[in-house]
Amino acid sequence: MKGKEIQTDEDEDQVPCCLSQRWKTAYVGFLGFICVYAVRVNLSVAIVCMVKSQNSTLGNADNDSFLIQGDPCTADAESNSVYEHAEFDWSKTTQSTILASFFYGYIVTQIPAGWLADRFGGRRVFGIGMLIAAICTLVFPVCARTSVILVYALRVLLGLSTAVSFPAVQSLWGRWAPPLERSKLISFTYLGTMFGMVGTFSTSGLLCQYGFDNGWGSIFYITGGITFLWVCLWFYVTADTPNQHPRISEAERKYITSSIEYNTSIKTTKTPWKSIALSSVVWACLTAHVCNNWTNYTLLTSLPTFMKEVLKFNIQNNGALSAVPYICQAVSGFLAGQTADIIRSKRILNTTNTRKLYQVTAFIGAGALLVAVGYTTCDQRDTAVALLSLAVMFTGLCRAGYVVNHVDFAPRYAGVLYGITNTVATVPGMVAPIVAGALTPNKSQSEWRYVFFVCAGFDLFGAIVYGLFGSGTIQDWARDEVEIQVKIKDEKEDPVDKAAAVLPNKNKEEQNLQTEQSVDVTLSKPEVIYTSVVYRSVGASQDINNENVKMVQF
Repeated sequence: MKGKEIQTDEDEDQVPCCLSQRWKTAYVGFLGFICVYAVRVNLSVAIVCMVKSQNSTLGNADNDSFLIQGDPCTADAESNSVYEHAEFDWSKTTQSTILASFFYGYIVTQIPAGWLADRFGGRRVFGIGMLIAAICTLVFPVCARTSVILVYALRVLLGLSTAVSFPAVQSLWGRWAPPLERSKLISFTYLGTMFGMVGTFSTSGLLCQYGFDNGWGSIFYITGGITFLWVCLWFYVTADTPNQHPRISEAERKYITSSIEYNTSIKTTKTPWKSIALSSVVWACLTAHVCNNWTNYTLLTSLPTFMKEVLKFNIQNNGALSAVPYICQAVSGFLAGQTADIIRSKRILNTTNTRKLYQVTAFIGAGALLVAVGYTTCDQRDTAVALLSLAVMFTGLCRAGYVVNHVDFAPRYAGVLYGITNTVATVPGMVAPIVAGALTPNKSQSEWRYVFFVCAGFDLFGAIVYGLFGSGTIQDWARDEVEIQVKIKDEKEDPVDKAAAVLPNKNKEEQNLQTEQSVDVTLSKPEVIYTSVVYRSVGASQDINNENVKMVQF
């Protein structure tokens, strides 16, 4: 008989952990997302020292106009720096369009990248995408000095290439992450986004002043060169599936493949688009993704402006202060991934309730703290920074919520699912900064309060929808279907009827079902054929959630 290999407790004790191939994949993935965000946000800092003084801060020629006579914080506000190596006369509109053009490409390739990763492997999709991103970054200084049209084209191409990162890695973890390690592996990998953002913002300012090629050019050469080296490391360390990895131990291979809910060695050839579109679980994840991104993009793009206009900070000369909230987010994201898997492994909560706990807590905590920030004044700047840091820290809990949830309920299609939700969730990146600008024409504290109210409203809506419809149970349309044929010569009860009793629903309709695997069980005397379809899911030893995910053994 043929069946699924079962991992024994003795074998599991021999499986490596911190130096295992799955954790090496997580380490290299972490470095990869540092590179993703380094090439993504480097222009946000570099453009300040690329453009001549009259436009150097996106048209803030009257940048100090917000300093009101008699304001208690006026004395603390700092003036902006002027960079003597600036080369370009780009207008405010040109600069804004250049920065926004990234999203025009970023929104296009999410779903195709997920589909390609699910079908051909996330390793190749992510690696090739980042290779293109590295090349775009390395040639940026030359193209910028040649034509602004080339700058637009490079930013769009950079968006197209880096957009593959999240869907490809989600697909990869759908084939590599054992159920009880998903939160920690995926959340650790995505910690690179925060480190990439903080590291790039803090070092790019120094490179502007002290780097080579007029300062700003060195930002692109260094980030592009590091990304190119990372691509080489990625292709050497990783593989699309455990079965394809040349250096994985047999114990680890069996441990991973015996716990994943589907056969990772079979290529995904079709996607159940209709089932995905009608799935309430998918819609819950999509809603959470959009609502969380609204808050994230609002803070990412408008936080420096709020600190300047209301708290009277000059973020350009205080990069460490602007990085504090995202350092807090990195810590909370790491702890969320570790503790979520502990909660599940000890059966304190099942997967569904664990995901809801972390995601709803993230929404409610962030929303409430942002409302409080809206009532702080300039002379309470320390309190405001603390509240902002706590709010961003709460958003880090999403790493154990909707982010990993795609792999929970549909690991086979995790790439395309994340591509779908991230495509829609890119819209807030385009709209949220515009809404924030429209709500704050006079740059007053009361106007900024409405910006935070809008964020809190999205958070509340996301908490309600995800709390009602989120699930960690693998969906029927995401399971493997297995066709079982039993060949019998006569219809005697011994042993035919006993075998037939184990295989329910043997009727003519089921005989015509198309499946991806077949298991032939030939009894002593052939020839009557029965066909039944069962769903292949996680083994009984891995069923920590009692969510009807029992493996059928043969």
